[in-house]
Amino acid sequence: MSEIKNVVLVHGGFVDGSGWQEVHKLLTADGFRVAVVQNPTLSLAGDVLATLRIVRSLDGPCVLVGHSYGGAVITEAGLDEKVSALAYIAAFAPDAGESVNTLIANPPPGAPVPPIVPSPDGFLFLDRDKFHTSFAADLPAPEAGFMADSQVAWGADALGGQITRPAWRTKPSWYLVATEDRMIPPAAQRMMADRAGANVGEVAASHSVYVSQPQATADLIKQAAASAGH
Repeated sequence: MSEIKNVVLVHGGFVDGSGWQEVHKLLTADGFRVAVVQNPTLSLAGDVLATLRIVRSLDGPCVLVGHSYGGAVITEAGLDEKVSALAYIAAFAPDAGESVNTLIANPPPGAPVPPIVPSPDGFLFLDRDKFHTSFAADLPAPEAGFMADSQVAWGADALGGQITRPAWRTKPSWYLVATEDRMIPPAAQRMMADRAGANVGEVAASHSVYVSQPQATADLIKQAAASAGH
């Protein structure tokens, strides 16, 4: 076997796939064929289907990558036969019967509480004024401000969608812990990575690690591609 050359990138809640631009640039420069999923983020089931539509269009095996809520998506979609490895980037990695809701239900004492604001029609946003500090503290203020102003509504059915069979139980996985994350506590990231038996890397970065640390993110993905392909 040879190194896997297909990579599928799955974004999380409140953002869209454009945040992967620098990671995409680094991977394609190294010869990878990279596809970026644009999740509707209305329901877990819908986002899994959007991801599988991309995965099944590929000409060979892939590394399936998820950031934040995208980790729940790849945990469910990763069972597809074309997925050879999973890469979690400061992401949720739920077990069977778990959802993002269950994983965030009991934060450890003293952990930052994400400033999530519900809308009257049942969708979720992050408080615009707190977005920089909570989601993207290591990005320049204008860039974080744009991300805050261009938020994508996150549906309650996405947070509540339960995993049926977690792909990390049968597929090799990698996990990049963001040690300065104020959305998913680093201790929770390490717990999920350990439970999944993942190969773990750490980087001093905010929850927006895939934007602020694209090289570290791309390097972890390349490790997964090289190891899973042999």
